[in-house]
Amino acid sequence: MSESALPPLLTLVGPTAVGKTDFAIRLALELNAEVISADSRYFYRGMDIGTAKPSLSERQGVPHHLIDVAAPDETWSLGQFRLAALQAIDEIHARGRLPLLTGGTGQYIRAVTEGWSPPEIVPNPALRQALEGLAETHSPYWLHDKLNILDPEAAARIDPRNLRRTVRALEVIFSSGRLFSRQSAFSPAPFRILQIGLTRPREVLYRRVDERIESMFQRGFLDEVRGLLAAGYSSSLPSMSAIGYREAAAVLGGQMSLEEAIAQMKRLTRIFVRRQANWFKVSDERIHWLEAENASARETAAWARAQLLLPGGVKQGSPAS
Repeated sequence: MSESALPPLLTLVGPTAVGKTDFAIRLALELNAEVISADSRYFYRGMDIGTAKPSLSERQGVPHHLIDVAAPDETWSLGQFRLAALQAIDEIHARGRLPLLTGGTGQYIRAVTEGWSPPEIVPNPALRQALEGLAETHSPYWLHDKLNILDPEAAARIDPRNLRRTVRALEVIFSSGRLFSRQSAFSPAPFRILQIGLTRPREVLYRRVDERIESMFQRGFLDEVRGLLAAGYSSSLPSMSAIGYREAAAVLGGQMSLEEAIAQMKRLTRIFVRRQANWFKVSDERIHWLEAENASARETAAWARAQLLLPGGVKQGSPAS
């Protein structure tokens, strides 16, 4: 099948706090699109303020997919996400609309755009329990260091705080005898893909991160975490590894002051922003980068419509970058 005959897929990427949520909604309204979230933090119900999840009012008028699809004690793997995202894309195409895949989790975006097929190794509960025990004895960072020794490429792709993914990578390595980073198969994605990225100067991103974190607590983040703990969701759950939840739980438990938690969250989020830059490189020619401060949803939509050969497209230069 020629590329022009493939169904279209638009992606919008960029770091935390760059403004993807608002811009995605405005693009979707211009393009008759539906949004598919590729943010692993948005899967979990009841985890709204701490993940900066788009609110119900923000989602009004634009269908969103793969948000609030699991309870905090459920686990969504990369493979589950990929299959669910592909199904959502097919259903959106069937409705005659454009799928807009957006998020800050680079691995989830690439699983769709690059046709990743994660390794299918049968779970080994005993091995998994042993690895989790080592992490509890030493720390998740200690276990991540061991992964870095065995498979540096896999370790570079996994946040050291994400114990579930560290354990899974080691489980696959020990079960198969092969590097985790070498076991994902790739096949061309069956879409006509256009990738747009939003960027801001690093110091502006850091300021927006700081403002977001302070606003979270003003909007009731501690109450959100208190409710999750009261519902029986432990702060040690993989879902709670999202920055802020364990810090907030420590505040509620008296192990950390509010000021210490806010400072820790700001520090960790800045590290996360730098890690995202390794997934979404400004030098990546597959991504058309826009300065978020000056980006026009209407101009970008007109350009995207032409690039994707959508009805109503008018060939023109690319939007201001």
